[in-house]
Amino acid sequence: MTNAVERDAEQVELTIVLPCLNEAETLETCVRKAMRSIQDLDIAGEVIVADNGSTDGSQDIARSGGARVVDVPGRGYGAALQGGIEAARGRFVLMADADDSYALDDIGPFVEALRAGADLVIGNRFKGGIEPGAMPFLHRWLGNPVLSRLGRTFFHIPVGDFHCGMRAFSRDRILDLGLRTTGMEFASEMVVRASLANFRIDEVPTTLRPDGRSRAPHLRTWSDGWRHLRFLLAFSPRWLFFYPALALLGFGVAGLMWLGFGARQVGGVTFSVQTMLACATAVIVGIQAIGLAVVARSYAAHLGLLPNSPRLELGLERLTLERGLIAGAVLMLLGVASFVVAVALWGAADFGNLDVIRTIRVPIIGMVMVIAGLQLMMVSFTLSLGQISASVPAGRATRERVADPVNG
Repeated sequence: MTNAVERDAEQVELTIVLPCLNEAETLETCVRKAMRSIQDLDIAGEVIVADNGSTDGSQDIARSGGARVVDVPGRGYGAALQGGIEAARGRFVLMADADDSYALDDIGPFVEALRAGADLVIGNRFKGGIEPGAMPFLHRWLGNPVLSRLGRTFFHIPVGDFHCGMRAFSRDRILDLGLRTTGMEFASEMVVRASLANFRIDEVPTTLRPDGRSRAPHLRTWSDGWRHLRFLLAFSPRWLFFYPALALLGFGVAGLMWLGFGARQVGGVTFSVQTMLACATAVIVGIQAIGLAVVARSYAAHLGLLPNSPRLELGLERLTLERGLIAGAVLMLLGVASFVVAVALWGAADFGNLDVIRTIRVPIIGMVMVIAGLQLMMVSFTLSLGQISASVPAGRATRERVADPVNG
């Protein structure tokens, strides 16, 4: 037998969630528009105001307008929305800001897209129209376009307005993602995680109007923009580590090969051991960053933050611990051999003073090989620990930890 809340959940099709922190000036208008849209669409719906600790009476305003107030103690835009989504009784959820800037009186396209099978529907303010004064210059011409382009490049998401705050989605599907961020980057996490989970993402035009508040918005241009960018990079080890590392490694190896047998002159500029040291540094940094990218990507997949990569898993299957150790040991031995050659050359000069410019090239190459071999061995060990962890059942691992008198 279902209780009253469960019956309500079965009957409600749409919940409109409005995150709120001291929005007394505009909240009544937003609730009224949302309620009217539900009536005009003739659907079973509700309005939730997810209050984040307002001290201006916003809670009473929301209740007087017919909304249900959910108190969310955790601070932040994302925390408020997560609290509202979890409390929603509708099959679908539409979220929008409570500052009267979004078109809560025109939610029909969002509902239609959801009914047609979309898991996530995002508004596009650039297609729907941005009224004068509705979006700061930097947000409109720099922040949103750049971050949206990065999102499309990193994750192949066909969305033109990555950070539109008005969007709708299937409640259960979004909850299944286990979203974790509590700040403004919640919007980016939702889109990225939905794309990685192969959700169907649609986009509909929506309009943006100047908000109705007399105070400054909660959004902070640079700090919140950085949080969005940081999240995009953290969820894309390829662009954060792997691709830059490949570029450094390629540059460094090419430079070492070019300068390994002597100085080179291009025009009036001579490139010698100083440039060779810079190339060696690029190789070392590139190798370390590639190792970090592989470990980070594998660990993120192990935690369920990113989907499994078939190419990465195939590569890891081929790069076993033993193979990694052997390859690393070979590189280290070649590096040691380079130092032996350098010592032999020094001995041929009766261990006296050497011409640094002529003799330093072999030790530089030896240093790179030793560090590369050591790094390969360390990465192999780290990846093997992840594979052991994945192969041990959770219950058995728990029992082993409890039985361990040293670590337990």
